Amino acid sequence: MIMRDDLPIAVIGGGPVGLAAAVHLLARGLPVKLYEAGDGVAASLRDWGHVRVFTPWRYCVDQTAGKLLESHGWQMPEAEAFPTADDLVAVYLEPLARLPEISPSIETNARVVAISRWGADKMRSRGRAARPFMLVVETANGIRRDSASAVIDASGTWLTPNPLGAGGVKAEGEAEFADRIAYGIPDIRGRDRALYAGRTTLVVGSGHSAANALLDLARLAAVEPGTAFTWATRGTDLARLYGGGDADQLPARGELGADIRDLAESGRVGLVTGFATTAIREQHGRLMVEGRTQDGVLELGPFDRIVAATGQRPDLSLTRELRLDLDPWLESVKALGPLIDPNEHSCGDVPPHGHRELSHPEPGFYTVGIKSYGRAPTFLLLTGYEQVRSVAAAIAGDMQAADTVQLVLPETGVCTVPAGAASTGCCGGPAPAEVDACCVADVEAKAAGKKSCGCGCASEMEAAE
Repeated sequence: MIMRDDLPIAVIGGGPVGLAAAVHLLARGLPVKLYEAGDGVAASLRDWGHVRVFTPWRYCVDQTAGKLLESHGWQMPEAEAFPTADDLVAVYLEPLARLPEISPSIETNARVVAISRWGADKMRSRGRAARPFMLVVETANGIRRDSASAVIDASGTWLTPNPLGAGGVKAEGEAEFADRIAYGIPDIRGRDRALYAGRTTLVVGSGHSAANALLDLARLAAVEPGTAFTWATRGTDLARLYGGGDADQLPARGELGADIRDLAESGRVGLVTGFATTAIREQHGRLMVEGRTQDGVLELGPFDRIVAATGQRPDLSLTRELRLDLDPWLESVKALGPLIDPNEHSCGDVPPHGHRELSHPEPGFYTVGIKSYGRAPTFLLLTGYEQVRSVAAAIAGDMQAADTVQLVLPETGVCTVPAGAASTGCCGGPAPAEVDACCVADVEAKAAGKKSCGCGCASEMEAAE
């Protein structure tokens, strides 16, 4: 790739990983332009600010960013304390964004809606790498086109939730009744309390977002008469959500799983598993939800509200004119797909990876953060911080640092293998001599078209992606 020294490296997204990317690039003397669509940094985190994450502060702060803050008198919070998303923003990310070294590089209320090359669409190859990137940016003052020598996409997936409908498409009536559907984790006991108190809610989903919503509803029901809720999941095996208990190296994650299991087994919530939503209809002013089960069509309701905690997906329209190499079903960067596929993995370990796995056939373009995982709900901030450290080093030409990638993630304590697979190796037997040997073997098997070895190579994501 031909770098233009007079052009900045564009970082899309002002969340924890995007800000860390900017810090690492600036530390190497590279010009940076960070675009944040919200009116302040970490807008997506503020959307679920009431949720306490299950990673302690020591896992939430990028090392280089922390040192920069400390040089201005900032003090790291108690390392083993668990912040809320609002805490992360107020105590860490906003102070970081205000530092004189980084604040001039940040533009808020600036949404990047498309990326291409100046004078070259996706089809043109000759001289492609020499052409600067062109970013189409929407602001309050209109639309403009900016240039960049390289692009780091840390825009995340929070704003593109999966629909309620089974099969990845909206259920019949989902758009019509969108004003009564909350995607993600509503603030049930806070700003959204009036919408749920004394009403009946359906929660759909089997991840940590669903668990948080359900536990909040249970706490609300204890003090607000008439509050009721039902839980529906597409799958039938909730072992991954219930977690590994004391074996989980993140105790708060294990506690969350144990709490939701206790709730389900207590009878305080009606649990319907194997429910694939197909339609939402109104009946006497309330919502009835229809879905398919192994026993045929089932109708649930009536409900006043629905919480769709069904995960997120990447917005691929942004990069339509770029040459990307994506996993065909996860929509993650292709090299990571076999390592994080939730159909295969649950043990909670991701092998170290950096700029080589996060790059694409489009020279100078990198996907980082949770967007690099596509639809896989298995991301930790530690992963993103190591990703951008490696990418920044590669852009700066320090290939030795870029290729020296180290990442140790806390495991979930949950380990499953596909039905019929031998319980050996990483999941069921002695650990391999190389830390990532099992995952390497799994990648090689999948690439050869063979069945996965079934070892777990992914960690659970933080509270809400």
